[in-house]
Amino acid sequence: MLMNMNELLKVAKEHRFAVPAFNISSYSMFLGVMNAAEKENSPVIIEIHPHELAFTEDAFTAAVRERLAASKLPCVLHLDHGGSIEDVMRAIRDGFTSVMIDGSSLPFEENIALCRKVCELAHPLNISVEGELGTIGVTTSKEAYDAQTIIYTNPEDAKIFVEKTGVDTLAVAIGTSHGLYPKGTVPKLRLDILEEIEKAVDIPLVLHGGSNNPDEEIAGAVVRGINKINISSDIKVAFYDALREKLKDTGLREPNKIEPCGIKAVKEVASHKIRLFKSNGKADLY
Repeated sequence: MLMNMNELLKVAKEHRFAVPAFNISSYSMFLGVMNAAEKENSPVIIEIHPHELAFTEDAFTAAVRERLAASKLPCVLHLDHGGSIEDVMRAIRDGFTSVMIDGSSLPFEENIALCRKVCELAHPLNISVEGELGTIGVTTSKEAYDAQTIIYTNPEDAKIFVEKTGVDTLAVAIGTSHGLYPKGTVPKLRLDILEEIEKAVDIPLVLHGGSNNPDEEIAGAVVRGINKINISSDIKVAFYDALREKLKDTGLREPNKIEPCGIKAVKEVASHKIRLFKSNGKADLY
């Protein structure tokens, strides 16, 4: 059952849980996520990044959309980190029900103008829009992580941003980073900032970089108003680690003999995230 993000997260906000948003770049990863969501009776968001879309191509999106539309679960097909109007238009043509336009690296007023333009394009088509304010860190190396400066979302700016853009959801920067944290690095989320943002705006809030963070901090973010959490690295690491182990048997060559172990690994990780975000069983609310 396909819907847009506004419809999906309205329920999550009302009932104080977060819906997991899983980035996928293969159909096997997608199957692992859907197996978990169906097992846990959870709403689910499937995300595809423009780089992933360039690799998988539009026909892949069509297959994913068809599977989501046929599911009994409430589902959203979401463009993650669209970087341009062109990215957004491709997603709209491909049948995405939600898009993100990431203008977080732009000056404040330019970010507002870009998000407002995307809302003008998407909303008449019943497609929801996610914006981002502040910057999410990167974890390509310990040096890069230590040297980076995360720009935390200012609650007052968030209020102005939401009012001027009309976005349906807002990705906030409270100390998470994309990717897996380098060994020895202990992330610390600014849950105090999150509490202030949640008071300042009335739309669902999004947490990017949700992989590899301590469970207790993620759970704390859900309690304080996060309604969507992005997961990419955690499921991809699980998928490829399982495949690497399986491929130690050099006689294997058929995907249907190799990839089920990866599907199972993704399912296990996704099931854990669903329960952590308190999304399990919540499909019955729709």
